[in-house]
Amino acid sequence: MTPKNLEEKLQAAGNPVDMLRNSQLGAYVYPVVGSEFSNWRSEQKAWAETAVLFDQSHHMVNLFVKGPDAVRLMSELAINSFANFPVDRAKQFVPVSYDGHVIGDGILFHLAENEVVFVGRNPSANWIQFHAETGGYDVETNYDNRSPSHPDGKAVARADYRFQIQGPNAWDIIEKLNGGPLEQLKFFHMATMNIAGREVRTLRHGMAGAPGLEIWGPYQEKEEVRAAVIEAGKDFGMRQVGARAYATNTLESGWIPSPLPAVYTGGKMRAYREWLPADSYEAMGSLGGSYVSNDIEDYYLSPYALGYGSFVKFDHDFIGREALEAMDKDAERKKVTLAWNAEDVTRVFASMLDPEGENYKYIDLPLSNYASSNYDRVTADGHLAGYSMFTGYSYNERTMLSLATVDPDVQIGNEVVVTWGEPDGGSSKPTVEPHRQIEIRAIVSPVPYGKTAREEYHAGWRSQPSAERVPA
Repeated sequence: MTPKNLEEKLQAAGNPVDMLRNSQLGAYVYPVVGSEFSNWRSEQKAWAETAVLFDQSHHMVNLFVKGPDAVRLMSELAINSFANFPVDRAKQFVPVSYDGHVIGDGILFHLAENEVVFVGRNPSANWIQFHAETGGYDVETNYDNRSPSHPDGKAVARADYRFQIQGPNAWDIIEKLNGGPLEQLKFFHMATMNIAGREVRTLRHGMAGAPGLEIWGPYQEKEEVRAAVIEAGKDFGMRQVGARAYATNTLESGWIPSPLPAVYTGGKMRAYREWLPADSYEAMGSLGGSYVSNDIEDYYLSPYALGYGSFVKFDHDFIGREALEAMDKDAERKKVTLAWNAEDVTRVFASMLDPEGENYKYIDLPLSNYASSNYDRVTADGHLAGYSMFTGYSYNERTMLSLATVDPDVQIGNEVVVTWGEPDGGSSKPTVEPHRQIEIRAIVSPVPYGKTAREEYHAGWRSQPSAERVPA
């Protein structure tokens, strides 16, 4: 019998690790937006040196929630405090399971009294939707799903377009669009401005390390607003960033986008697994990398391991609170950047040109992930010390980088080893060719890795960790 939900699919598969490691879904796709507008090297360089326009209109869910219980619903699902969350404010939203492990994250915008919108990937949006439907909350929802990964020429429309204007010259462009000076609101505060005769909503932040804005409005106004931004950016070296380079900015600025959602086990989670369809993200997602365990819970991560420790506030009741109160946060892993050894990386590329030699797992550029959630073994002095979870190349740093979570005794400056490639010749994922594993040395480095982001970004979650961010 064909499984109807995630729980039935897990029962049929036997082991969730095998199911996810051999998923045929492939890597996470950033849909609709063109691959490159110029070339990915110049597009990366622009967010560090001039300015960029990111188009975030298609790869994230918009989940609109209205009603008297909208904020209460979010508060009871998040580790974050809602003690100071007025209208026209945004915050990072981090939900955890009953056992205190991260389900996902995203950004929550307080649009109006009794009205919020969550913007992020499917796991968090699905968790919110489930509780909105089953938890007795007085709310109405509108689940505006991400655009299809492969639209095949079919028309695509969303509720809103969503752009970011980022980089050292971003504020000059913004003030040109505004026709004069514009107040730089506090980080993650919201306002409005006019662009091309249209009122757009704005969120103040600086994803690329310098002051910038996220702007959004009705999708039908997208091309008018985009044209105006591009015109205003011509004198300031602005480049549009394509899907190929877009996600790699997080390698420099430090957000781990796609941990495995901690939903596959636990009696209290069973009702949720029975609610999730058999074609949901959680049921179709892929798990890749050199780290392999038969226990799916070995892939779960605490908020502390992902750099969200300062978000955890026990000033409200929320799912997972008791588990987090009992957790020894000082014993949890921590987020770092790994700078990969150039000689070892070169050996991987060289294997593509040696028909008689070893065939190592291909490193795609600039983004090298090949599954929805990526877990590569990190060893220190021969023992497992963590996971490398998001890998790619920074043209700005001229370095292969990965974002990792490692044991608390692993220090900045230490050398560790990342095992690249999957064991036994690789899984049956369509993104995996037959290959041999290789060990790559790496230096444990700060988060953020990029000097500009480290010195100028809003003090917070990327480095301490603390504060807020906008998802890739």
